[in-house]
Amino acid sequence: MLSEFDLIYQYFASHRTTQKSVALGVGDDCALLQPAPGQQMAISSDMLVEGRHFFAGENPERLGHKALAVNLSDLAAMGAKPVGFTLAFSLPEANAEWLAGFSKGLLRLADRYQCQLIGGDTTKGPLNICITVFGEIPPGQALRRDAAKAGDDIWVSGTLGDARLALAAYLGEITLSDELHEQAANRMHLPEPRVTLGLALRGIAHAALDISDGLCGDLGHILKRSQLGARLNCDALPAGPVLRQQTPELQRQFCLAGGDDYELCFTAAPDHRADVLRAAELAQTPVTRIGTMTASPGLVLTDASDEVIELAITSFDHFRSP
Repeated sequence: MLSEFDLIYQYFASHRTTQKSVALGVGDDCALLQPAPGQQMAISSDMLVEGRHFFAGENPERLGHKALAVNLSDLAAMGAKPVGFTLAFSLPEANAEWLAGFSKGLLRLADRYQCQLIGGDTTKGPLNICITVFGEIPPGQALRRDAAKAGDDIWVSGTLGDARLALAAYLGEITLSDELHEQAANRMHLPEPRVTLGLALRGIAHAALDISDGLCGDLGHILKRSQLGARLNCDALPAGPVLRQQTPELQRQFCLAGGDDYELCFTAAPDHRADVLRAAELAQTPVTRIGTMTASPGLVLTDASDEVIELAITSFDHFRSP
């Protein structure tokens, strides 16, 4: 049976990157970070709980990827460059096969973004994973939620809704073929953090966030913090390739309130449209213009003709959703 320290050193402590901002990583009472001159630290934490954020028995390699990806997505939304992360988790048992898969998925993604594991903790208990990420950003360049301006275009990266479609199939709400379910499930289990796009949008976008609980609910945070409203064109929403094969009603529902997309929603002035498209090309990530920020408060949903439509939309809430 692996001890706590055997577990740490065998599966996690050997991880290293070339990050100059990490002065001391795993192995001491604290990690030491030294931000590059003139940089601020961006810090975010996310927790994944078995039975709440992922199904019991989830593939550990996919789970390792997702646990870090959802945190890197927060750095992407701020336009921050990843530096390092801590991992704190409880495990029912020190299962070598599970740990090998989990650490593989986790550290493979960490290496892609040169984000070094710098510390954490582990204990016995129900499966619960908490990651804290650290990034760097020049002062004044963070893509904050409170920085949107009236008249800004609203953009979204990638596509929406396939992750929610996969969940609906898992829950028996809809029926998908095995092939289509697998395609949609990849978006649910293996989200792609838009780090490169977030960096490319510095100095172009005003406000941004990542879509984790559904577009309407998450965009609402920008509206509240910026004290503005928005008109959203539901017919412009970029539905995922599997969702596009479903009914228009389901496409709207899952694009607007699906969750687990981890795409970026951001605002930028209309005269920066060409700059946004160049940033998207640089990041090799498609973007779609889906609406406009307004001085009048509230979120208004429209169709392609700008006619107001009424939809009952509820985004995910950790304490209200079943």
